[in-house]
Amino acid sequence: MGDCCCNPLSLGYVQKLIEKEIPGVYVKSLKIGNTIVEDIEHGYFMNVNLQVKYVCEQLKADPNLSTGYNAIGFSQGAQFLRAVAQRCPVPPVQNLISIGGQHQGIFGLPDCNYFKQKWCSYISKVLTYAAYEKWVQDELVQAQYWHDPLKEEKYRNASMFLADINNEKVNNTNYKENLLRVKNFVLIKFNNDTIVVPKETEWFGFYKPGQITEFYTLQESELYQNDLLGLRQMEESGRLKFLSVNGNHLQFTDEWFVDNVVKKYLQNKLLT
Repeated sequence: MGDCCCNPLSLGYVQKLIEKEIPGVYVKSLKIGNTIVEDIEHGYFMNVNLQVKYVCEQLKADPNLSTGYNAIGFSQGAQFLRAVAQRCPVPPVQNLISIGGQHQGIFGLPDCNYFKQKWCSYISKVLTYAAYEKWVQDELVQAQYWHDPLKEEKYRNASMFLADINNEKVNNTNYKENLLRVKNFVLIKFNNDTIVVPKETEWFGFYKPGQITEFYTLQESELYQNDLLGLRQMEESGRLKFLSVNGNHLQFTDEWFVDNVVKKYLQNKLLT
């Protein structure tokens, strides 16, 4: 949200850092659209299901990734890449790394001063009043993972993206089978996050239904109890990892990233 594939201060910087730490590594920074401007706009306006399909086609067409790749998703990109892993098993994801992802959705307005984009205030207002209107779901990215705990049934019925990839609409067994192919699923939460509401979503936690004060953990959720995505199996086999950082959203040092992500999950691997 508000970023692009090649920003030298953000994703472009991370790409250079990985290339420095792993000489000769192939890094593909995904761009949604033909230009940088389109890539930024599509972080706000585009059906996420179409974005996932677009990325699947990019990955499948890249010969450098034919034997598999590691996937890193930043913020909303994390749940989008999880959808790629669930829907597009070829080429296979080896390690799936979620950095500040919102896997149970959000129910809170972002701080638009943080994103500094002209569309942010508009989207905040639309989410407040019309998140589950069909045209909003089809057009606004953030509405597609907006999860209202006060309107759980409406969320499950209207959500075009998140409720589907979390198997809350129809139990798609392919989603579980494909996610279980991942070697490690790494969930990184920011302990002082003021941008993602609630921050518990970064570890698959969320508000308990019907209120906005108490939370459930992943292990207490129906998603885990019924093992709808295989997360319980992954945790029991030691392949579901929970990491945390003392900082606000996406705030981490180069040293932390290298020690906890690059050296543990990316060294001597292809990366996307």
